[in-house]
Amino acid sequence: MTELVGDDRAAAGEAEFYDRLRPLVTTYGRADPVRRIAVVGNQPLEPSDERAELIDSADIVFRVNGFRVDDLDGPRSVGRCADVVVFNRGVRPTPWFFEGYSERLYLMIEPGRLLWENPKLPAFWPADLGLVTMPNREVVLPLGEAMGADPRSGGQWATTGTVMLWIATRLFPDALVDAAGFSFVDSPDQTSWNHAYGDPSAVGAEHRIDLESELVRRWIESGRVSYRP
Repeated sequence: MTELVGDDRAAAGEAEFYDRLRPLVTTYGRADPVRRIAVVGNQPLEPSDERAELIDSADIVFRVNGFRVDDLDGPRSVGRCADVVVFNRGVRPTPWFFEGYSERLYLMIEPGRLLWENPKLPAFWPADLGLVTMPNREVVLPLGEAMGADPRSGGQWATTGTVMLWIATRLFPDALVDAAGFSFVDSPDQTSWNHAYGDPSAVGAEHRIDLESELVRRWIESGRVSYRP
């Protein structure tokens, strides 16, 4: 058997990681095999019954950081399902973040550990809620390099939303992907984020959302991702 070296070994390790994670993620969905997933960012969106239904009818719904879902008695916009939550340790929890948490899978990314952060859980984290930490080697580094950024030494890595989309598409490479709520797709030059809940915040200096926009646009143009603003 030929021994793998360099990039081939890294690619094999990345594939093995997703093979191990896939069965766990699938148990939080509504179908096996998973044929369609919804990946929802936190951009404020106008009401849309069609979009909300498309999200909630997916086999698995991914959401990110300080997300919101539709109120039961309000207009429909982004649906109510949240099966997998991708977040970083600096998350600002919204009223929906821990809602029904025992029925969700929480995946934590820690790109800052590449250079400066120490591992720890937020003080507000429920004592009975587990999580799965996403490894930088198999997740953050390959994505950063696919973007054309410098994640290894330059302190540049993707926003948590794009990491979520990257994880989802690699977990389910044959599934249809419906994405919504990623403002950088159409506004790659923005310097602050508007959120569906909470105050705006600055785009971190560690992020190159122009590169993220180019990457996600390639996925949209190729048909890999169906984007619904």
